[in-house]
Amino acid sequence: MTTTVSQSEPVTRSATTRHLLMCSPEHFTVRYSINPWMNPEVPVDRDLALEQWTRLRGVYERLGHRVEVLEGAPGLPDMVFTANAAVVHGGRALVANFAHPQRQPESAAFLRWFRQAGYAPAEVAALRNEGEGDILTVGRIMFAGNGSRTSLAAHDELREFFGMPVISLDLVDPRFYHLDTALAVLDPHTVAYYPGAFSDAGLAVLEQLFPGAILANEDDACAFGLNVMCDGYNVVMSDGAPDLAKQYEARGFNPIGVGMSELMKSGGSVKCCTLELR
Repeated sequence: MTTTVSQSEPVTRSATTRHLLMCSPEHFTVRYSINPWMNPEVPVDRDLALEQWTRLRGVYERLGHRVEVLEGAPGLPDMVFTANAAVVHGGRALVANFAHPQRQPESAAFLRWFRQAGYAPAEVAALRNEGEGDILTVGRIMFAGNGSRTSLAAHDELREFFGMPVISLDLVDPRFYHLDTALAVLDPHTVAYYPGAFSDAGLAVLEQLFPGAILANEDDACAFGLNVMCDGYNVVMSDGAPDLAKQYEARGFNPIGVGMSELMKSGGSVKCCTLELR
């Protein structure tokens, strides 16, 4: 695909109300390690994790977004990261097929929720696919990460299921194990990303499609400053990425920092805790 996405800045930006799915964190902890951020020997303050999650939910609701809450399940501490639950578009839900056995039981719980909520069809992906953790919608296309979690073959399944163009991006830094840790979608014309997370080929695609994109430095990327939820104006983000926050503001967005220190111990932040129900 060779079409260039314009980075021209509108005079004003406006927020659009979103429909979001979150999962309560009462069972959240770090008791295994499936990414470089997870260390079971580092204690998790569950009370603080609940406080931070509740604050994030409150931010969304104050901004006018509709938030659905799924109850977490014992023994599934990473269910709180609902971005990984599925890819949802046009009322269709392709539920995650997780790479690691520790998370695989989540699929049945997420599938049950989508079917009860009336999504049709709703089915578990046949191939390894970790939902919006690795698949980000930008306007009328999807970007799909190819790394340790979502397989390249799964990108074809996405094309068939949603009938949308899918552009593959190779992830090469294990710290950025999901695409949503390395690439932020701000609106259909504007993205931010950390160049060091991508292969040369993937970087060339991003540079071609998004000339003038916001570029994160390593410190802000490692502070999960790209793991955001943007409604077209408000950028809800980790409060530990000051340079990125300034760049978002300079482009006409309204950055809203939220403390996510406890959730980050499992390798997730704002976007990881948030699935958009399109």
